[in-house]
Amino acid sequence: MHFNTLLLDLMELTIWFDEAFEASLTEFSEVFDGVVLAYDVTVRNGNARILPGIHPYFGVNLRAKLLLFSPKPDMLLEGKVVKIGKESIHVIVLAFSSAAIMQEDIREEFRYKIKHGEEVFASRSHKRHVIKVGSTIRFLVKSLDEEILHISGSLIPSHTGSIDWLDKHTEEGSQLERKICRSIKRERETEKGKAELNLGVYSEGAFLNSDHHRSKKSKRRRTEEES
Repeated sequence: MHFNTLLLDLMELTIWFDEAFEASLTEFSEVFDGVVLAYDVTVRNGNARILPGIHPYFGVNLRAKLLLFSPKPDMLLEGKVVKIGKESIHVIVLAFSSAAIMQEDIREEFRYKIKHGEEVFASRSHKRHVIKVGSTIRFLVKSLDEEILHISGSLIPSHTGSIDWLDKHTEEGSQLERKICRSIKRERETEKGKAELNLGVYSEGAFLNSDHHRSKKSKRRRTEEES
């Protein structure tokens, strides 16, 4: 199939694509199945193909790298708490998307209370695990309203909550796990050493018993020969 070609100015093309992508920033795109946060477009050459039947449109060969915000159910997101109520926690994500975590999606570990005149959700199990306005939290995505970029979130999983508390205790948990592994390894090496020692003692005893048996047999044979 033959296509007409048109030589275009690369600088002009770049400006056009910049305008096209900037218009879609912070808006959900069905084409990319997400929100374009950043892009890097490279036009390979200025040769454009005039598309037959839909003039004056033309096609240009380009490569684009996109940074997308595309939250899906069961994904983990992080955001800053902007409002707390008795029945909900409200969060802002990446300065343009809002999220709400309702009471039924907050695990029973957290209890709503007013502390020093401030509304918070405090953990019953860990006194220092507190969620308040200004806290950065990690939460699970339940759903996304693509039209208004509103996220329904959850704090049911145990690995969700205040980032500061989670990161600190995850690191402590990793250190404890490494200590336990080293302790188990030492115990296994000790047990292995005891088993080898017992085997050595048994082998030596068996060797001595064998020598004693041969000695008695030789003595009996000499007695028979003398008689």
